[in-house]
Amino acid sequence: MKAENKKLDIDIYDFDKTIVPFDSGTLFFIYSMLHYPWCMVFLPFIGLAFLAMVIGLIHFTQFKKVCYIYVLFIPKKKAVAKFWDKYEKDVHPWFNERKRYSVVISASPDFLLEEIGKRLGFNELIATRHSTKTGIIVGKNCRGEEKVRRLFEIFDKNDINIIDVYSDSLKYDKHIFALATGKCFHIVDGEKNEFKYSEVYND
Repeated sequence: MKAENKKLDIDIYDFDKTIVPFDSGTLFFIYSMLHYPWCMVFLPFIGLAFLAMVIGLIHFTQFKKVCYIYVLFIPKKKAVAKFWDKYEKDVHPWFNERKRYSVVISASPDFLLEEIGKRLGFNELIATRHSTKTGIIVGKNCRGEEKVRRLFEIFDKNDINIIDVYSDSLKYDKHIFALATGKCFHIVDGEKNEFKYSEVYND
């Protein structure tokens, strides 16, 4: 009799304000404006896009596409490496104590998180896809239900056991918290706060 394949036990982590205490996309934007000041020429366009989003003319993903226009005008790989040289120290220590296969799922840009993923040893990174040439978002923003869709684009549901899930956002990460068969952790100011899914969400 053929033995059944053992499932892979994984833990899921959000990235921004979970593994690190900041929003990496926003901080990288500020870092880039300071180190590559010619990018400030795009600020009026970004401001107009923000206003258009607020009044409902464009959606959030379209706004993010405008925000990352500046990436085409900076030495991206060098900028990303120097950014993480500065901010890698801010990673919460508990993340480095993880025991299981780690899957990091984030709305932040893939080009920004790939570098820190290599440094910290993420087993799998799922992030918002950006064009390698232009930096513009390709496809959907990796947020909410899209995180689950992208997860199962890579893993077959029958091949994995999702044990613990970590995120700072109860609002936006309900869908990945729902996958946990072990524990849910709400990250607040870098601290892990365990909670029961059924006590927070009324499904």
